[in-house]
Amino acid sequence: MTDTAALDLASLLASRLCHDMLSPVGALSNGLELLRDEKDPEMRRRCFELLEQSAKSSADKLKFFRLAFGAAGGFGEMVPVAEARELIAALIGDSGRIELNWAVAGETLPKAAVKTLLNLAAIGIEALVRGGTLEVGGELRRSEAGGASSEIVIRAAGPRIAFDETIGRALDGSLPPAELSSRTAPAAMLHQLAASAGGGLQWHLGDDALVMGAVLPQG
Repeated sequence: MTDTAALDLASLLASRLCHDMLSPVGALSNGLELLRDEKDPEMRRRCFELLEQSAKSSADKLKFFRLAFGAAGGFGEMVPVAEARELIAALIGDSGRIELNWAVAGETLPKAAVKTLLNLAAIGIEALVRGGTLEVGGELRRSEAGGASSEIVIRAAGPRIAFDETIGRALDGSLPPAELSSRTAPAAMLHQLAASAGGGLQWHLGDDALVMGAVLPQG
């Protein structure tokens, strides 16, 4: 990737982050504005509930993006998988619309694998517009020769799958750089991450399920 292309991708990722943060931060601003003029005790209580929910949503998304997009300072080369599960569960929320099934082996995964897992999970969550099940699997597999690779699979299944296939093309590297957008930038980042490690990404869209997988050689 050229310096210009890398800068463009970073800009698109920043745009995606700002877009996703706009709603909860905007709700905080609206809640504060309502609270300033509201005198009714019940309405003030509701304003505080709105502020609390919006603050939690903002914090959860920032934690997610810190590890999914950023350098994730504070973690070593291996990241606890419990951290990834907590971030994905927070992104899903507690509405009960999406059920999370977790099947990640071991206590830690390499940082690149966790970054990939989080971004693929986010794509799967976005695809479940009418709810469904998000299955997350992964493991660090070691070979007899001493090598290792992270294997990740995400399956989003539900009554309706909304998946823009340009995201799939960004995942497999077939989307031209000129056609990238803030929506496809995370997938393009994953493709670059996998390619730099000598690995790859795959995806398949069926009638009621989206399946995505990644293999990332370690080192």
